[in-house]
Amino acid sequence: MTEFYLIRHGQTKANVMKMKQGNINTEMTYLNEHGQQQAQTLAQNFDISFADRIICSPLKRAQQTAAVLNKEANLPISYDKRLVEISYGQWDGQKNADLKKIHPDAYNKYWNDVLPFYTKYATDGERFEDVVKRVHSFLEDALSKSPNDKLICVTHGFTVKAAALDVLKPQDMMSIPEPRNTSVTKIVATPEDQKFYLEYFNQIFN
Repeated sequence: MTEFYLIRHGQTKANVMKMKQGNINTEMTYLNEHGQQQAQTLAQNFDISFADRIICSPLKRAQQTAAVLNKEANLPISYDKRLVEISYGQWDGQKNADLKKIHPDAYNKYWNDVLPFYTKYATDGERFEDVVKRVHSFLEDALSKSPNDKLICVTHGFTVKAAALDVLKPQDMMSIPEPRNTSVTKIVATPEDQKFYLEYFNQIFN
């Protein structure tokens, strides 16, 4: 059985400003002081030394989070582009409030976040379905190569949501939220039948 522990990075300045970070990899998307503290708290309360290795998004906010978590465990770490955040195309770097004023129909009222058809306006953005496909590819490859490993996957909010969508396959993609910063989501997979199960989602260890 393969165990995936999907961890969203700590808070960034862009998170506080409620911006679409997407694939932006500049200082405003690095961990802020609170984000560093969140990672420290998780490291203290969720000891990752039980795991076999870390697989991390190459974006710096994820790398920073992984470094804090791995300070004591010293696990081998690799990077996989399939774990990067969704790209919102032209909307990367823009505030949700500004985008919602221009395109209110593209936002879900409950979550105050974009609906799957947002690419009607952000034409260079990544479709929800395509993020789910690349995350599915990552999960399948990891299961094939590491059928008995425990994997720490440090990644991003929508990427974790995409993993949950892939496992649960709900009719409405907005029925699952993005998880909180430094939350842990656990997915287990059985190699004999290639099935995936969501054990828990968006759990905070503090």
